Amino acid sequence: MIPFARDLIWEPGESSAVDRRLTRRAIYLLLVLGILILGLNWPIMAVGLRTLTPLWMGAFRVLGAAVMVIGIGLATRSMRVPPARDLPVIVSLAVFRLAAVFFLVFTALQLVPAGRSAVVVWTISLWTVPLAVIFLGERMSRQRWLGLGIGIAGVIVLFEPWGVSWNQPGVALGHGLLILAAITDAATAVHIRAHRWTITPIEALPWQLAGAAVVLTTLALLIDGLPVFEWTAQLVGVVAYQSVLASGVSFVALVVVLRNLAAVSTNLTLMAVPVVGVVSSAIFLGEQVTVGLAIGLGLVLAGVAINLVSDRGGANRRPDLAEVI
Repeated sequence: MIPFARDLIWEPGESSAVDRRLTRRAIYLLLVLGILILGLNWPIMAVGLRTLTPLWMGAFRVLGAAVMVIGIGLATRSMRVPPARDLPVIVSLAVFRLAAVFFLVFTALQLVPAGRSAVVVWTISLWTVPLAVIFLGERMSRQRWLGLGIGIAGVIVLFEPWGVSWNQPGVALGHGLLILAAITDAATAVHIRAHRWTITPIEALPWQLAGAAVVLTTLALLIDGLPVFEWTAQLVGVVAYQSVLASGVSFVALVVVLRNLAAVSTNLTLMAVPVVGVVSSAIFLGEQVTVGLAIGLGLVLAGVAINLVSDRGGANRRPDLAEVI
């Protein structure tokens, strides 16, 4: 495991020895593994939140991931102190992309079904488009407008304003928190796009996770106090899944995939994650897959796909690795 982890530290365009030993079939199997782990994670997170508060759920997830990544970095002697010019974006990712987004999503999961939440959060790529236009001066092509319009239509259909009882406590708040989480994630994506890294994303990851762990743990202690829940076998399994699989194995698998397959193809394939989230939530939690949910999912994915294909630079840009945590 350690030699494999050492190969995760790479410069852009560099191929590792492990990568060269992998067959094309193995790479595709890793892609499928990453999609399944992240998709199945939605109902698992919902189960964990029956016992844990959103803050403690987020804290345990990033703490476990931080211990893993830092341990690997120390064992392989690949830890590097980031230079001052990278600190603002690292803080941005730690506080907003990880800590804030996890807290918003976990809070919303107590109010909105897991399958629906998976789809709403996947609208991140839609909100990145207008933010990049405003803050980076990127141009809006016809395809971008089309993708954005279709995606927003999908969000509206997904919310099913004609059928959802918006007067029920928490329904509107939960959907709003999910949209806020997606927009927050999109804003950090724009920040990443504008930043010129001195270190690689892999070298920055331990500091992002450590920063998020400090923020979430501090807030959990101040707001929720010391955890008083019972560590059942189910809860241990949920936390282990979050730290080891959702924030460990899937990360490793998708890093290898992103280094060996075209970025646009990988990004398009990863749109299967919310599909798995919807299906697994229906199977394991008994959530209903309504017509509105199915149509909204299709429209959102179509809008994201159009934007990925039309954005030549963005579609082929390697995504920030915090996205697969």
